[in-house]
Amino acid sequence: MSAMFRSFSVFNYRVWFIGALVSNIGTWMQSTALSWVVLTELTDGDAGAMGLTMGLQFAPPLLLVSVTGWFADRFDRRRLLLVTQVLLLLLGVAVGALLLAGLMTLPLMYVFAFALGLVAAFDAPARQAFVSDLVALENASNAVALNAASFNGARMIGPAVAGVVIVAVGTGWVFLINALTFLAMIVALSLIRVDELIPRARMAGRSRLTDGMRYVAGRADLVVTFTMVFLLGAFGMNFPIFASTMALEFGHDADGYGLLSSILAIGSLAGALLAARRDRARIRLVIAGAGMFAGAITVSAFMPTYWLYAFVLVFTGFAVVTTLTTANGYVQTTTDPALRGRVMALYMAILMGGTPIGAPIVGWVAAQFGPRAAILMGGATAFLAFAVGLVWLVTSGRLHREEGRRFALTLDETRPMPIIAREEFSDEVAGTTAIPVAEVTRPVRTE
Repeated sequence: MSAMFRSFSVFNYRVWFIGALVSNIGTWMQSTALSWVVLTELTDGDAGAMGLTMGLQFAPPLLLVSVTGWFADRFDRRRLLLVTQVLLLLLGVAVGALLLAGLMTLPLMYVFAFALGLVAAFDAPARQAFVSDLVALENASNAVALNAASFNGARMIGPAVAGVVIVAVGTGWVFLINALTFLAMIVALSLIRVDELIPRARMAGRSRLTDGMRYVAGRADLVVTFTMVFLLGAFGMNFPIFASTMALEFGHDADGYGLLSSILAIGSLAGALLAARRDRARIRLVIAGAGMFAGAITVSAFMPTYWLYAFVLVFTGFAVVTTLTTANGYVQTTTDPALRGRVMALYMAILMGGTPIGAPIVGWVAAQFGPRAAILMGGATAFLAFAVGLVWLVTSGRLHREEGRRFALTLDETRPMPIIAREEFSDEVAGTTAIPVAEVTRPVRTE
């Protein structure tokens, strides 16, 4: 099996991937329908209301970050995911039924958006950390990238299908179809061989909710990564607002909006598959990807036609997924295994939790000054994220590596986490404060 798909050699990962792909298609269908119904059915093109809906959906991961991360580390992740999938299924049925019955209102949609976000707050960190339960550490970065490929492959299909379904039979049916797709994930989780899961590391002593935050605060590289991800997530990645309002500006309906989302996913899928080929995630690529994204999204704001805008979206999708997939893989593979759930909860809270701050602002800008102004605002923030990473890269000495900093990190999840000296970190972790990580067990090639 090629290096790109090496995680597929694991039965549990294959089952997980198939279930996630089907579920992701439904999720993207619902996301498209949710944005469209708020923009065109519950309001008269009010991008601000859509921004508020997105904000309510992504607020819980930020508000509950400590609790959700602790749940992901404390409890059986497979069972936790089974519960979240059932709850998301029920919410999808409820929203679809209310839309079909003509009973949905904007305030009620706000309530459902918050409820969806509440369940997702527990689902996301467990889902992210569960990857380390499915595959060995050496394949974790590859598995993360393939997860991103599944997510963005579904993004190519889901929005386009949703656009057709909306035009043909209405938005309510999209939510009901999404509810059915959660059955695929429930079946996959039931088929996973529990005895083949990777043993999870446990912290010595009492597990505390704040351990993950203290751990990240002691890692300058993670602080920089999280800062960049926050800026991109809050202001640069509001694609439902950007694509839907641009579709309306170019005179297109729901099918045109869905097609833009699918075209964005073409570049996203390419970025995810290229990330899957790399042997490990590097923070330099996170910074470079942020720069590429800033350039691409800024150029897209000046495109004069629908198809030229769509063409630039391919590069926008490639850049943003390269950045986020690499950041996700880097955080997972360099984090103390016993704290991975809490660190990933913080990561997802930073990524998703920025939306309640940025989306209402971006939506207001789009409503007051037009979608191009909102996109330029996202581009300016992306350039700021790139500048943060570049300044840290230069000041930390990583732009020009010192020979003494070339070594690698290997995590042994079966041993206690010792404190090791600063000089013992890999070139990707060098320059940070000494923190509890797994032992260095073997040398790895330097670049």
